[in-house]
Amino acid sequence: MFQPSDQDATASTHPSAHPSSAPSPSPRYETVRHLLFGRPSVVQGTIKHLYALNYAEPNEWSKPIPTGHPHEVMVVLTKKVRVD
Repeated sequence: MFQPSDQDATASTHPSAHPSSAPSPSPRYETVRHLLFGRPSVVQGTIKHLYALNYAEPNEWSKPIPTGHPHEVMVVLTKKVRVD
């Protein structure tokens, strides 16, 4: 018949053998909204720059919206950012 050794008994009750029962806190996220105003070419250049920095994909921005000022548009990016 099988008899567990003392080593088997201590291995199963050793504190490091069990994962921590305290849950790790979930990361919190909040919404931030970015607005860009300017000539269409400058706005597009800024969007490309932020993409090169791996901040936002170009298709995450709104379509350009005329502001009523000559040669000026506005675009909006709504993004969730992690709050520590």
